Amino acid sequence: MHTPMFSLEVFPPKRTSPVGTIYDTLDGLNDMKPDFISVTYGTGKSADRTATARIAHTIRSEYGIDAVAHLTAQYLTARDADEALAMFDEAKVSGVLALRGDRNSEREPAGVFTHASDLVCYIRERRPNLKIYGACYPEKHPQAATLDEDVANLKAKVDAGASHLISQLFYDDDFIAFLGKARAAGIDVPIEAGIMPVTNAKSVRRMTNMCSSRVPRKLERMLEKWGDDPRTLREAGIIYASEQISDLVAQGVDGVHLYTMNHPSVSRRIWQNVGNLFEKA
Repeated sequence: MHTPMFSLEVFPPKRTSPVGTIYDTLDGLNDMKPDFISVTYGTGKSADRTATARIAHTIRSEYGIDAVAHLTAQYLTARDADEALAMFDEAKVSGVLALRGDRNSEREPAGVFTHASDLVCYIRERRPNLKIYGACYPEKHPQAATLDEDVANLKAKVDAGASHLISQLFYDDDFIAFLGKARAAGIDVPIEAGIMPVTNAKSVRRMTNMCSSRVPRKLERMLEKWGDDPRTLREAGIIYASEQISDLVAQGVDGVHLYTMNHPSVSRRIWQNVGNLFEKA
């Protein structure tokens, strides 16, 4: 019987927060026994890769969970990439999630890795045995003209060496149709569905605008009714995410990647609802 994967994402604490706050997050997530935890990365500054590597090492060495380190392409030079990979080797990461990364208006891209696929290719050449993760967009990348065009670009990323894909957030019923297109295009690597719980109306608006992700009518009703009532919206968001996950698992997805936003209490509540769906046979 197929057992789907379950994984989590965390991010380094803000520079104004004590580094130790990441332990509060990880302590709260540990009982969920994820297949791996991914650690985000900023725009390419050395401090970003140091924080990512340090937290990945903590996850692996102190919690015994596989860690995947994010690495964003736009602002990296080849030397930056080599330094990051060396840090990740030392941290004993189980893989690297290669992303293009968001544009920073205050910085100019380095011009070395224009697309995530360029970074994937570079990592594959230098670390032939490393597992390389890539991102995908169930509703298409905002800069792609069509979903078919985006799937073709995704196939190029997989051909360059990506061996596992994790989707961007989505709130509508788009993932299964996207999955069908990806498989029809010859993409046969595992593809996890990325789920971001709704806990704050403003953040949902911001993230869906940034990702060009649709807000279905039933979610819009939630935001309209409880947008000024964070406690109730959070409860409704936990239910919404749990229903998304159960529906995806019922349809046989490879796995679910939960964006925790460093809120372990929300993640644990969702896990209480869906954890039995991921039990190994």
